[in-house]
Amino acid sequence: MRGRLRMGLVSALVAGALAGPGAGVADAAAPTPPTLPAMSAATLGERYAANQGAIAEAAGLARDTGHTARAEHLARMADPGRNFLSFDGRAGRVRAVEVLGDLAGADRIAVVVPGSDSDLDHYDTRGDKPYSTPAGGARALHDEIRLQDPTARVAVIAWLGYSPPRTISLDVLTTGRADRGARELRRFVAGLHTVAPAAQVSLLCHSYGSVVCGRAVSRIDVADLAVFGSPGLGVDDRDELATGARVWAGRGGADWIDLVPNVSIPFFDTTVGFGADPTGHDFGAREFVAGAGGHSDYLRPGGPALYNLALIARGRAAEVTHA
Repeated sequence: MRGRLRMGLVSALVAGALAGPGAGVADAAAPTPPTLPAMSAATLGERYAANQGAIAEAAGLARDTGHTARAEHLARMADPGRNFLSFDGRAGRVRAVEVLGDLAGADRIAVVVPGSDSDLDHYDTRGDKPYSTPAGGARALHDEIRLQDPTARVAVIAWLGYSPPRTISLDVLTTGRADRGARELRRFVAGLHTVAPAAQVSLLCHSYGSVVCGRAVSRIDVADLAVFGSPGLGVDDRDELATGARVWAGRGGADWIDLVPNVSIPFFDTTVGFGADPTGHDFGAREFVAGAGGHSDYLRPGGPALYNLALIARGRAAEVTHA
């Protein structure tokens, strides 16, 4: 069965290569992002204000060019109560990095790294599952942390700091975008340590985002790496990650990612597949209870996966429930 799945994966890759990369929904025109000062505790306010202005400008341009839905999404993002460390709405360069909580005063910082199909049009809303979006998931995590401990000094970051692939595309089968995203993530985490030097950082990585985190973690200082709905981290076991972080993995009972074969096949100048299942016993990760939900349900409010991810973000490893 795995052999047939492997051949199917290669066939899909070849078909995708012949068809070319998926174009997806075209991005609306957007202004050039503002010049921002280097990240530090002293420059946070300046960065927040500059990005709020840039998002509002992008919303106006989207409205003027007839992209009504995009304009509405951006207008919500431009709310004065929201804080963005960076923003770029240009086609092919989309970035949105949002902070929830007091970043400079945090003892712990949780960076939520989303997977495929994450973009500006779905940054806040996606049908009846807002928690499955980058901003909605980070917000659900932040709310759960405050519910568990209102005094916890934990900041949560929605990190759309790379270009995720489309689920139906050539890129989603290979490591190319993950490699580029890993470089961005390493730079970003280094900046966080400048803003809050004493804070411990956790990476909470969903789906293809876990591939990004797996390729970044050996060269950054993080306390915890938690992956969920992961197709693999690009390695055969936990030791190959070469990190001192606690490594956690969870998978929902109805998650279709379980059907993806755990292979790693060289293909021209990239790799197809992402290696071993991180929830497998031989991988060596700490498996946490993730409930019976599907691929987009991990950050659903009230669910066991969100409960455990909030504990991991708080550094409460002993309280996490294990599968």
